[in-house]
Amino acid sequence: MTASSLVSRLALGASAALLTVAPLPAQQRPPARQLGAVVATSEPFAALSAVRQLPGGRVLVNDPAGRRVLLLDSALKQLKVVADSTPSTATAYGPRPGGLLAYRGDSTLFVDPASLSMLVIDPAGTIARVMAAPRPNDVGFLVGGPLGNAGFDARGRLVYRTLTRNFGRGVPGQNGPLPVQPDSTPLVRFDLASRAMDTAAFIRIPPMRMNIVRGDGGQVRSMTSVINPMSVVDDWAVLPDGSLAILRGREYRLDVLGADGKLAVGEKVAFDWQRLTDDDKTRIVDSSRKAMEALRASGGGMVLNGGGPAAGGDGGAGRMVVTMRMDGAAGGQPAVVTGGAPLSGSSLPPLTFVEPSELPDYRPAFSGGAMRADAEGRVWVRTIPTKPLTGGPEYDVLDRAGKLVERVAIPRGTTILGFGPGVVYLGVRDASGTRLVRARVR
Repeated sequence: MTASSLVSRLALGASAALLTVAPLPAQQRPPARQLGAVVATSEPFAALSAVRQLPGGRVLVNDPAGRRVLLLDSALKQLKVVADSTPSTATAYGPRPGGLLAYRGDSTLFVDPASLSMLVIDPAGTIARVMAAPRPNDVGFLVGGPLGNAGFDARGRLVYRTLTRNFGRGVPGQNGPLPVQPDSTPLVRFDLASRAMDTAAFIRIPPMRMNIVRGDGGQVRSMTSVINPMSVVDDWAVLPDGSLAILRGREYRLDVLGADGKLAVGEKVAFDWQRLTDDDKTRIVDSSRKAMEALRASGGGMVLNGGGPAAGGDGGAGRMVVTMRMDGAAGGQPAVVTGGAPLSGSSLPPLTFVEPSELPDYRPAFSGGAMRADAEGRVWVRTIPTKPLTGGPEYDVLDRAGKLVERVAIPRGTTILGFGPGVVYLGVRDASGTRLVRARVR
């Protein structure tokens, strides 16, 4: 979809979608409406993964493929280069995709995984100072994407997801399965001053079974996972007031851990739960295998330590890459992990999927990385479609109490990158690259 066609579609205003009726009349879901009008469109970028709106409508954008952080004006025209890929400068971006996250007041952090540091960017787009990142193994979890977007709580502690998995080395010199990994992982709070860390909560993640393949010399050639294309997972986001919102996938409800430490458990969100028959499960596994094989054959993929697909980006050569479905139906489940080259070609190991009987009995409401908080403290949840996607992604919008207040549809081929007061930022790719679009929420 081109940026001009996106503008035309968004400018149509609100329109009604089909009413999805839940089993009980009291649980009817509202029809999905369209976003409001487009108010600005940028020049093309190589890719976009995050934005941060500043006072006056100025915007910081992260272009991981171009290895740049740029400051745009209120019309989304470039004002200055904040960080770039020139290695001889003090504003070097680094060789790996970084992340943007809101810091104190109107300042912003740029996380550089390569140097294990965080650049503090002031509201004028100037790098004011450099801070050490949290534990080295955790830096990759701060760049955003399907693993969640880090943020600061009301006490100024950095909240992010980490990992309890330890795949180990397996049996030296032998191929075969690695230990089965836990199906939950912690959300932690890190004090940048004292370097103290504690666990805020645990979330459900896709259980993973890994197999290792070694070369003749015993070196690891690849690691493959047994793929479950439809796992039931939790998701999370930090709200503007520093509260931690956790979306529970099994019940589809929103729990909020407030600044006072009290946990508010929400009611179950009304949803059109679709029971999966044995034939449905078989079709899901077969179609997922075909889609992922086609994606892998085309060289598509994701940077493992980059946290997720940037709008318009690709995995890139020479990086550790994860191939997975791009529409989120795989629930963030890696398909193949390998190093040193893009994921394409006949030399890759075959994809291995779970048996259809291991899929859940009901289609999950959402997959990993589906949740974002807007500037008003509401939670947007990209739901998994119950039918083949003919339009664009649809979002359930929940208030702080977990109540479904509305549903919003965005044009197909677009990605929500962030929010400002009353506006949403979208990435859309056309023949010239990826453009940033600002549209009104209503």
